[in-house]
Amino acid sequence: MTSQVRLLLYPRAWCLFDQPIQVKVDGLRSRQVVTVKARSTDEKGMVFNSSAVYQANESGAIQLSRDPSLSGSYVGVEPMGLLWSLSPETLHSCFFKSQALSPQVVKISVHEEGGGRMLAEATNERFLIADGVSRVPVTEGNIRGILFTPPGKGPFPAVLDLSTFMSEKRASLLANKGFVVLAVAVFNVKLYKLTELHLDHFKEAVDYLLKHPKVGSKGVGLVSRSKGGDIALSLAAFVPGVEAIVWINGSSANMGFPLFFENHQILSTLPLDFSRVIPTESGTYIIKHVAENPLANKDCLIPIEKAKGHFLFVASGDDLNWDSKGYMDEMVERMKRHRKNNFESVCYPLAGHFLEPPYGPFCPSSRHGFLTFPVLWGGEPKAHVAAEVDLWKKIQEFLKTHLSCDPAEITPRL
Repeated sequence: MTSQVRLLLYPRAWCLFDQPIQVKVDGLRSRQVVTVKARSTDEKGMVFNSSAVYQANESGAIQLSRDPSLSGSYVGVEPMGLLWSLSPETLHSCFFKSQALSPQVVKISVHEEGGGRMLAEATNERFLIADGVSRVPVTEGNIRGILFTPPGKGPFPAVLDLSTFMSEKRASLLANKGFVVLAVAVFNVKLYKLTELHLDHFKEAVDYLLKHPKVGSKGVGLVSRSKGGDIALSLAAFVPGVEAIVWINGSSANMGFPLFFENHQILSTLPLDFSRVIPTESGTYIIKHVAENPLANKDCLIPIEKAKGHFLFVASGDDLNWDSKGYMDEMVERMKRHRKNNFESVCYPLAGHFLEPPYGPFCPSSRHGFLTFPVLWGGEPKAHVAAEVDLWKKIQEFLKTHLSCDPAEITPRL
């Protein structure tokens, strides 16, 4: 390394996962061209890399919030480009970050033009959980989840975070914002063992939150994506106490398994036709058109018009997992037909299926949790990343608006 070259991270080298950082380099020669690299390893041991070529100004400085990348993993002015463009060394891998207690560690380095000798390096630690937020496993009745609670006495609004498979990321980040959040997975057993799902199990999680001593909202908020979306809609339609529902790239019909409630089947499952799978030259598949039309299978259509809570419908126009935009349009039309105004909707035309909290690596393709082959998730990278930043703000504003509670003020800190 060259001692006079410095790589600086502002406002500091550590931050919360959903917070941006500024990357600056100084001590270079005037107009020097260098390669800036990033490297991170996920919880499964998969390595992800990114790189971009920059030219210093006349003072020998580079600032990623000001200066454009000339080539590499992205081009143009992208302050967080090194992070969202991290790509896997193993093809068709998504960056797996679930455990809240360990940070994402990103090694950032500056190299001579062409990626040669290292001139400077720094480490960015990105934490999922803020100082003072508690994390407690919950195994009560049929609940298998993780409870995140902000510091202080409260009262706080309550949120049930529904992931298809267990993840603590979104739940812990919401707890940092002043919500009591219970993270549960739709599937917490091996899929081959399942023949049906029971809404009662998720109702237990809603009731658990409503009884929590730090919870002050009259109802519970739900945040969901993909398969979690139709479970969230079903909770809103059939279970009291659900006040605010965030539905992200889900289905308007029950998917995968018949749904039971109070010992009766309430929804059948939307039929799937795998002859509609589209292979691509990359070895991935597009499965968007596998599901049948919900309007032609009304015994699996979720009666959201019966719900009393407020909805935030979010769809990506380039979702290649399924037709989330079509499902959203159908629900909006149905709500209007029933003269309902307890909803709002937003579409991100160039975003893909995996809308996550911001600044994580963009995932264009990976193995599907239900299938044996890799699939394309869709999305134009820059537009997708911008959508994640915008949506994260919308989710927080929506939950604060519709969960009637005056949450105690906390400042996320490490």
